[in-house]
Amino acid sequence: MDVDADVDAVADELYGLVPARFTEVRDERAAKARKDGQAQAARAIAGLRRPTRAAFASNLLVRRRPKEVAAFLELGAALRRAHRSLDGTQLKDLSHQRHVVVAALARTARQLAEEEGQAVSESVAHEVEQTLHAALADPDAAEQWSSGRLATALTPPVGFTGLPATAPVRPQPAVTRTEAPPKPKPKPKPKPKPSRAAEQRRARHEQARRKAEETGAEATAREAELREAERGQRDHEQALAEADARVAELERQLRGARTGRTEARRALAEATGRVRDAARAAGAARHNADAAADRLAELPGAQE
Repeated sequence: MDVDADVDAVADELYGLVPARFTEVRDERAAKARKDGQAQAARAIAGLRRPTRAAFASNLLVRRRPKEVAAFLELGAALRRAHRSLDGTQLKDLSHQRHVVVAALARTARQLAEEEGQAVSESVAHEVEQTLHAALADPDAAEQWSSGRLATALTPPVGFTGLPATAPVRPQPAVTRTEAPPKPKPKPKPKPKPSRAAEQRRARHEQARRKAEETGAEATAREAELREAERGQRDHEQALAEADARVAELERQLRGARTGRTEARRALAEATGRVRDAARAAGAARHNADAAADRLAELPGAQE
């Protein structure tokens, strides 16, 4: 029996469900695997993590829009090839296309999730966009995303923009010229003393440069804090989702217990009625037996 195939089949099923049903169905499949003697598969299934809302929306997009997903993966491969070759013109074209496609697919994922009754907040929509950027930038992330089994959103690599810092400079062909006799070098002119206005301009430029470096470092630090806060938010969303699932399961068990209690009360009432009726019948029968015995004793010759 192919254990991996069984686990894959269950994973495909689970990550196609809305998050609220994930835990209950996962536990049912794990219990069935244990009952069938597949301990390894049961452990693997039980270890599957419930998807966050962003991961669910991303999985839904992959499952419902295969043609768009295939085109998107090809765009990512083209972007990475352009990065390796430093083709500035192609990078500019692909970068513009990247922003348009990511925005469109994120809207589609949000719409699909909401059609399944899963509200998508702005922060969740941002995580979906980040997942799409990660799939474009990194082939491993693209493989994870295209599996349709994400448990959490993906994070794009730091610094990925779709464009190099500067457009590449292509070498110009050499031009053959007839060499002319060298001209005498002119005597160097003394450098003019910089004017006060020029010194002020340089000072302002240096001040602006330092300010730009400081604000850039501050922006980098704030972006790192944002990523950390987003990771914390995802962890809390996961914990809330699991708590919701536990509450739903306990509520289901409570409803079952209440139904059982009602049925037990009804059965007890019926049994009590039967005991009461039987007691009455037994009393009447005993009274009739005693009366018959008395009448028998009074008959002539009964004592002979």
